[in-house]
Amino acid sequence: MHIENFKIFSDLVESESFSRAAKLNNITQSAVSQQLRAMEKHFSILIVDRSQKQFRLTREGQKLYKSAKEMLYLYDKLNSELQEMKKVISGTIHISTVYSIGLHELPPYVKAFLTKYPEVNIRVEYRRANNVYEDVLSNSIDLGLVAYPQKHKQLEILPFHDDILVLVVSPEHRLAQTKAVDLPEIAGEKFIGFEPDIPTRKATDALFKEAKIDIDPVMEFDNVETVKRAVEINAGIAILPQTTVVREEAQGLLKVLKFKNKTYKRPLALIHRKGRVLTPAIKKLIDLLTSKDLNAFQEGNEKK
Repeated sequence: MHIENFKIFSDLVESESFSRAAKLNNITQSAVSQQLRAMEKHFSILIVDRSQKQFRLTREGQKLYKSAKEMLYLYDKLNSELQEMKKVISGTIHISTVYSIGLHELPPYVKAFLTKYPEVNIRVEYRRANNVYEDVLSNSIDLGLVAYPQKHKQLEILPFHDDILVLVVSPEHRLAQTKAVDLPEIAGEKFIGFEPDIPTRKATDALFKEAKIDIDPVMEFDNVETVKRAVEINAGIAILPQTTVVREEAQGLLKVLKFKNKTYKRPLALIHRKGRVLTPAIKKLIDLLTSKDLNAFQEGNEKK
């Protein structure tokens, strides 16, 4: 029985899905079923209760899962410690994040990190916020980056930094010549927002409720890039993270207005599953993302 067998079995139990476990391990669904039957034959036990419609472990299966998790933890811990002893930072780091962070916040950190640790490979997947949490909890990725982090007993949440929310309008909009506005000034305006389940949308809804104003929602999108395109053609206004509109503002495609008298912040955070063994490479990346001193990190690279 190889360690890979226990990894596949653990993924199957945690996802309760043969197809999901297959995808996580780059094998076929049939192969997952075969692995399960092979484990049952090897230990001479019934692991999954097939009399139930939903996925459910037998008592023996629960014991096997608990022991499998302990073995996987010790294996990952040993592998991480051996890498630290070699003092070589290498391997692949899988990151899951929403578009606004992955496209506009993360790139300079990734560039600086890979310059210092060229033996590391970083893979970034762009996902909806709820999928980022699912990816982290299922152990299918190493790290997640989200806005307005939600507490969860199985998650470690580490502050990344705060972004500033700004009002974004077309150069043709009546507010385009204004440098700053009070939130009540946009009451009744055609508004382009995110879909209801997206954290930034929930935050803007809370802002409008607090200010006791109504806006005219005309469009909803699931990512920041399409919101910006709609604002560019003057279909409405939007409230977006300031870092996501730097290029469009410089090119004159959008006008960015700050809010008077109050700063609205969007907290960003790094998340990973509690108890997960972190490789030396992952630890180094976490240190960088939570250091709040990217310039010092880059200057250190240049001196070397």
